[in-house]
Amino acid sequence: MAYRRAGMGLLAALAPLGARAAEFDGAALSVFWGLPFAGLLLSIALVPLLAPAFWHHHFGKVAAGWALAFLLPFAFVFGPALAGVNLVHALLAEYLPFVILLTALFTVAGGIYIRGNLHGSALLNTGLLALGALLASFMGTTGASMLLIRPLIRANDQRRNMAHVVVFFIFIVSNAGGSLTPLGDPPLFLGFLKGVDFFWTVRHILPETLFLVGVLLLAFFALDSWFFRQADQLRRVDLTPDSADFGFDGKLNFVLLAAVVALVLMSGLWHSPVQWIVAGTPVGLPGLVRDGGLLLVTALSLWLTPKPVHAANQFSWGPMQEVAKLFAGIFLTIIPVIAMLKAGVDGPFGAIVRAVTRADGQPDPAMYFWATGTLSSFLDNAPTYLVFFNTAGGDAQYLMTQLAPTLAAISAGAVFMGANTYIGNAPNMMVKAIAEDRGVKMPSFFGYMLWSGAVLLPLFALMTLIFFR
Repeated sequence: MAYRRAGMGLLAALAPLGARAAEFDGAALSVFWGLPFAGLLLSIALVPLLAPAFWHHHFGKVAAGWALAFLLPFAFVFGPALAGVNLVHALLAEYLPFVILLTALFTVAGGIYIRGNLHGSALLNTGLLALGALLASFMGTTGASMLLIRPLIRANDQRRNMAHVVVFFIFIVSNAGGSLTPLGDPPLFLGFLKGVDFFWTVRHILPETLFLVGVLLLAFFALDSWFFRQADQLRRVDLTPDSADFGFDGKLNFVLLAAVVALVLMSGLWHSPVQWIVAGTPVGLPGLVRDGGLLLVTALSLWLTPKPVHAANQFSWGPMQEVAKLFAGIFLTIIPVIAMLKAGVDGPFGAIVRAVTRADGQPDPAMYFWATGTLSSFLDNAPTYLVFFNTAGGDAQYLMTQLAPTLAAISAGAVFMGANTYIGNAPNMMVKAIAEDRGVKMPSFFGYMLWSGAVLLPLFALMTLIFFR
């Protein structure tokens, strides 16, 4: 009872401080407050290269260490109350909904097993990537990635070199394909919650999406065809035996996947005045119903999926644990970085905000595309979208009409350029972890950026000239 009274007392003490959270003015911060975030990013990039065994066993401790490197000095300088308010906000408003949705999609997709041995020719691989791009806007980039990455790896397990297959899978399925509806990627869902019409993105960035996905598919087909023709490409023994019995096991998870989509959509369409304030953070009834429903879907999938299906899929919690632990650190250490960006021209990153505005005061779509995209490559793309959404005025109706080119640039930059790094979008890291768990030698953090720099950046430059001038 003493612990319970202490916990209730702490919440009671923090509750009146919700308004004081607004006192956290990013304009008053030094760029040095961004060092823990930069340190975490460098750790993700370098430690797996320099000390792989240490990283494998202690990446969670590394993420926690950088989170404390921000939180403890922040509590010392601004007070433990304000630190607690921001910690609770990051946990309840951002991290928990994020990780609960990812867990549900990871679990449900992991309970669907595609029987039969596909042979990973260039044509088949390109077809799977095209299918994933189509599915991503309707079941989310995470759902499409988790559904298709395992059969794609099995189809190519006879090949000695297949890292490029996974890299292009991340480009296309885990990012670009999710650009057409709010269900596809978290930034677009946040725009939907802010008042952007559900079908606005498909009407306004469909040409950009078709161009990017189409060129990437053609480039992949040419590259994969070249790899496939190499004399030493195939192993002598296919690791997955052939089977005439092609089909799906764990079909109930398709129903549960539809339930995930319905719950996410419901939380955006249902507006309820019922909410609770927890340490200054509003927790609305629709969000609670969504998250509770997603947890129930996760439990049902684990309970109803036959164990042989999970065994055939080599289902394990390792990839999900890695994403959950690393993004916990990212969501905490990113707090001062987002605050400094929200401070606009008066903040430490004022030069970035000024760069997206033309001399006549009008927004520059090309600069919005690159600014949103560049930051989305290293920060979480959902809050980055909101920063530039608000920088452009924050009025959804005005942005959808008079400033439609600007909103299209923000949307495209947030979704497309999440593919530039492993941490640009959560499915990137999950796909990487699953591939490595199955023996695929994936590029390092900087090695992956060489791929994205060589393939994606020239395409983004060309898209700027065609679509965002």
